[in-house]
Amino acid sequence: MSEGTQRLAEVRRRIEEAARAAGRDPAGITLVAVSKTHGAERVRELLEAGQRVFGENRVQEAQEKFPALKADHPDLELHLIGPLQTNKAREAVALFDVIQSVDREKLAAVLAREMARTGRRPACYVQVNTGEEPQKAGVLPAEVDAFVASCRETHRLPVVGLMCIPPVDEEPSLHFALLAKMAARNALPAVSMGMSADYETAVRLGATHVRVGTALFGHRGP
Repeated sequence: MSEGTQRLAEVRRRIEEAARAAGRDPAGITLVAVSKTHGAERVRELLEAGQRVFGENRVQEAQEKFPALKADHPDLELHLIGPLQTNKAREAVALFDVIQSVDREKLAAVLAREMARTGRRPACYVQVNTGEEPQKAGVLPAEVDAFVASCRETHRLPVVGLMCIPPVDEEPSLHFALLAKMAARNALPAVSMGMSADYETAVRLGATHVRVGTALFGHRGP
């Protein structure tokens, strides 16, 4: 068994244990393997071990890496988990199956136009800046309900969930609980939260998707 396969088995085991401890069905939690800065060969290693859901931060890097991988594995599901510039919306809609970083009206409008033009409709998550950090992307908690309504009613986007990245120096469970509460209030079934250091906590607090990179691939290269 390769190192990558061993890491994958360990992360899956810990997700399952956290789910069962919370009285949840482990099948309700999707592991998003965050492959940013890692080459296609590392992705293939996990594909061969049965992993099918991957996350990338940058459109350009994903364009270089994933078209061939998706051609070989048609059931591969690719999530955009990093900030999306409006001038990259066309490429994002063409390549990604899920866009987790919808965070402003202008982007929602551009995505809506591109989806209407192509007929391709990746599932969308609204990114929430739960820590209200000025340097971080995301809708402020007080504005989530109105923005979700706008995405649904004005732009007709296929919004299915919320995503957050808690501040590094704060207890993540407070942010996870807040995100899960906002998702429930807006009848959104998907909650993307938790990374390598805290995904078990996220599972206990209702995450449906956890974004794990380092625990699967090791520390990223430059």
